[in-house]
Amino acid sequence: MNDSKSIRLHYLFRAAVLLAFAYYIWHLTNENALSYYVAPALARWIKLCPFPLGLMALSLIIQAVLGKSAMLCNCGHRLPASPLASGALYGLFLFPLLLGFVLPDRALGSAAAVKKGMSFSYSAVEPEKSVRFESKDPYAQEFTELAKILYEQPVIPVYPAIFSETFGAIDMYKKQFEGKEIAVSGFVYRDQAGEDTGPFAVSRFLVQCCTADATPLGILVDPVRQQHLPADAWVKVQGKIRVVPQDGKELIRIEASSITPIAQPDAPYIYTSADSVETWHELQKFANKEK
Repeated sequence: MNDSKSIRLHYLFRAAVLLAFAYYIWHLTNENALSYYVAPALARWIKLCPFPLGLMALSLIIQAVLGKSAMLCNCGHRLPASPLASGALYGLFLFPLLLGFVLPDRALGSAAAVKKGMSFSYSAVEPEKSVRFESKDPYAQEFTELAKILYEQPVIPVYPAIFSETFGAIDMYKKQFEGKEIAVSGFVYRDQAGEDTGPFAVSRFLVQCCTADATPLGILVDPVRQQHLPADAWVKVQGKIRVVPQDGKELIRIEASSITPIAQPDAPYIYTSADSVETWHELQKFANKEK
């Protein structure tokens, strides 16, 4: 049977853990770092978590301080038998929090891309070879419609909001897009660690829910002029689309006419779009207003 003094002490420990989590979430929100870990759709709910966590902690504190001994209950669960066991139990929660506070908040980069494996192919759908922009696959119709729009652009802008969809459409009709001008931004990724010149991939991480499911996507870049660019540096690349053979596949490569270093954006990851064609039109309206 757990004595009331031990239960009160554990209530206070649990309240401290809840408050620590609430403060950490508030810290990430305040530092605009929550986007490094979760997708925006999930982030809007996580931002609300400090409030219920604080209420739960307050409830435990009130019970620990003011609760009558006869009313205290640990719900039939025995408390850890020793201080060491208690420390190990609460350490399971506090150690990840400690790492969160100690380690810098930053976006995934080349190191994570190496572990996950960089993908240079965007479309799983085989294009119709005999037509320009048509597909019998209903699931590929959105890519086909987007491809028609992209093809009409003098310079294809790759908006982060539809990054994967844009390259999915181009990848599906890569032969038709060969020679078209394109502009895209991302971080520098190289297979060979330590090199800072020569070919690389301009890359982004596609996040569905959180960084645990992040997928690195890259577009090969062949710089016309040698330029020193360290791994993970952010750049804007503009050039012509080429189709090149690699490892038995045909991949997109940008023959770069300009490579401009840029600052890492506030939202470095990319996400899927429910309707890439509609999103394109909305982004174009906003871009035209900015001109």
